[in-house]
Amino acid sequence: MPVSVDYVARETASNLWRNRLMTIAAVLTVAVSLSLVGVSLLLRQGVAHATAQWRGGVGVEVFMQAASPAPARMTSQQSGIDDQLVQLPYVKHCLYRSQVYDYNEARTVIDPTAFQALSVGTTPSSLRCTLTNPNSAQLIAKQFGSYPGVLSVQYPEKQIHTMETVTGILQAVFLALAVVLLLSASVLILNTIRLAIFARRREVAVMKLVGATNWFIRVPFMCEGVVQGVVGAVVAAMVVIGLHVLLDSLAGHNNSSVFYAMRIPPGEVAATAVVVAVIGVVIGALGSALGIRRFLDA
Repeated sequence: MPVSVDYVARETASNLWRNRLMTIAAVLTVAVSLSLVGVSLLLRQGVAHATAQWRGGVGVEVFMQAASPAPARMTSQQSGIDDQLVQLPYVKHCLYRSQVYDYNEARTVIDPTAFQALSVGTTPSSLRCTLTNPNSAQLIAKQFGSYPGVLSVQYPEKQIHTMETVTGILQAVFLALAVVLLLSASVLILNTIRLAIFARRREVAVMKLVGATNWFIRVPFMCEGVVQGVVGAVVAAMVVIGLHVLLDSLAGHNNSSVFYAMRIPPGEVAATAVVVAVIGVVIGALGSALGIRRFLDA
């Protein structure tokens, strides 16, 4: 018995309307489950982007031996160190800070009692370098720590270790959460579609009695699952896009905001929404195919 497109379309629409309560339940299950999956994926991407920005903002401070009187510009030795630093592949750029600048900065960051012991002549100048990878800070400290003319090399070792640990845990948690939610969504959707088909088992039995082939019976049910999956996935995709818009609005133009660091390019958001939609379609089709199988084998 051939399966025509017209027949499949009419049967799919008719079955969806006749079983509209079960259809609504299946669509809501798909929407809620895939929304949670999409949100988990989006948050994981946000953490990854924030981590990349934090990595790029890690700096190393190379303090030079203090000179008195304080030179207004870099000496040839300091210039040579600066040239060597900027040639390293993991150094973005370096900024020279004079003794006067560091002295004025020290006034605002250290204890007033300790500051009284300082003068412009005893305050070291510094080269402040921004890195592409925070793990490279230790390499610079080892290479330049005992370099002639260098007083010390300082970098936020504990902060880097904490940042690496926390962001690694967050990404792993969001990935695991997405996997668990995806498995849960699959089970919920399969069970919902199976219940819908179980309610129509007599209809399937009658079709088999009049000589309908398994594929003639299966295709309309699979199309129902696809429609339910598509509608639910569209809702989930809208939730994902809505979360992206919300994060952008919370971030605003505040560069120091954690939401600003978690901003995701629209292309990645669109790709996540497409992935969520494809998952909904696949689960809907497979759920219907597996759900009808037991009645076709009977």
